[in-house]
Amino acid sequence: MGLSIDWYNLAVWGLIGTWALVVGTLILMWWQTRSARHLNSANAVMEMRDRFDSREMRRARAQFATWLLNPVGDFPHLEVPRLFETLGSLTHENVLEERMVWSGFGGYVTAYYTRLRQPVDFIGQWRTSWRDPLIFGQFEWLYHRVERINQRMYRGVEVPPLSPSEEAELILRGEVKSHESVV
Repeated sequence: MGLSIDWYNLAVWGLIGTWALVVGTLILMWWQTRSARHLNSANAVMEMRDRFDSREMRRARAQFATWLLNPVGDFPHLEVPRLFETLGSLTHENVLEERMVWSGFGGYVTAYYTRLRQPVDFIGQWRTSWRDPLIFGQFEWLYHRVERINQRMYRGVEVPPLSPSEEAELILRGEVKSHESVV
């Protein structure tokens, strides 16, 4: 009347339990990593947005927008397109999530990039004169990503009939006025 143990079945069930634990642990680690990445991206986008809305950057945005609306004389410091270049680089490297960047900066990316390309292609001129075909390449990449998200988000939605140039001018004029109200 002894207790008989089926060692083979016990080993099989032990192996199955071990693999279930390993798979469960990997799923949990994946979920935690994904959540941490999402939270880090959100924090970084909010920090970039705070920087974008700082008094100094608002002044730089107003100066740059004023120059883009009437490009007379030397161009001002390139803080604004450099910020978009940084955003583009961080987004391209998947440090920042595209949808978060689109939500926080999409309209500005589109407006500034459009005006830097039309009616005068300043980016093309800078690339030629500085002999660097990569100048503002990440900003350009970000612009195309924002446009792709715009197309997806606005599919089936009635969009006001503004051309990209008209929309850029509207946003840039708002940049100038917004700074005037703060000063």
